[in-house]
Amino acid sequence: MTTVEVFAPAKINLTLHVTGQTPNGYHMLDSLVAFADIGDRIYLSTKGPAVLDVTGPEAAPDLSSLDNIMWYTALQFWKPDIPLSMALEKHLPMASGIGGGSADAAATYRGILLLRNVAEGGADAIVPQPEDARKLLQIGADVPMCVMSETARVRGIGEWIDPIADFPKLPLVLVNPRTQVSTQSVFTQLANKENPEMSPWPTRLDDPKELIAWLGQQRNDLQAPAIADCPVIAEVLDAVTTDETCRFARMSGSGATCFGLYDDLGAAQTAAERLTVEHPDWWVKSGSLNGGDLVEPQLIRSTT
Repeated sequence: MTTVEVFAPAKINLTLHVTGQTPNGYHMLDSLVAFADIGDRIYLSTKGPAVLDVTGPEAAPDLSSLDNIMWYTALQFWKPDIPLSMALEKHLPMASGIGGGSADAAATYRGILLLRNVAEGGADAIVPQPEDARKLLQIGADVPMCVMSETARVRGIGEWIDPIADFPKLPLVLVNPRTQVSTQSVFTQLANKENPEMSPWPTRLDDPKELIAWLGQQRNDLQAPAIADCPVIAEVLDAVTTDETCRFARMSGSGATCFGLYDDLGAAQTAAERLTVEHPDWWVKSGSLNGGDLVEPQLIRSTT
């Protein structure tokens, strides 16, 4: 029996420009994506039976059903003649604009690669296979970027991923008002679907001050239609920016989760504590944008 643990970090769209739409309805994006040290944990084991056990503060009964994106991913990449049991420790709220389901699917894929390597007597290291790219994109447009879990510029429908080196570790707070937002509804309400792409990168992308100033000149084109669909998002942004230590705030993805960026982790933690007291019904977490440091699958044990 072999068991692996994989971290599934929250995906944060620091920018999200909608630049067009394909004939079959997919939206073309230009987005700066980063990953937080806040996320779910996935456990995969070659010990039967084939089950998905869901625990954690954001667990829900329907998450263990057979239409879960983790099951779908396993069916695409795991050998059917070998048992596979899965466990999901759920920390990210559902339908929240930070890629929770896609992150879980991507973590499942990374874990399966390691399990396959161990079963075949190979090295512990994993290398995503180029021939898997199309399947991953079909599982979800965000899944390929979540497989990499590296800060990147993502374009097209999610298939063009250009990693960015030397990105600063930005302290942040994530806030979700416990309201699920329909991505389809938000895109439907977006009147103009052919908008300019991101402007040229700042001279010093690794400089937090210069980066945050540049972010202020960019957009999330889905923020306004999401607020129209879910007005509490505006309340979240107001609550985050009320704190003078917040350097920048925006909605991630199609919402409703918003993020605030800070100079240091202490300021982010203090802001999160204040927001938790003022809004006890909201989901509030502090951390930093460095999830890529944590996503390598860990081999917990391997026995014969």
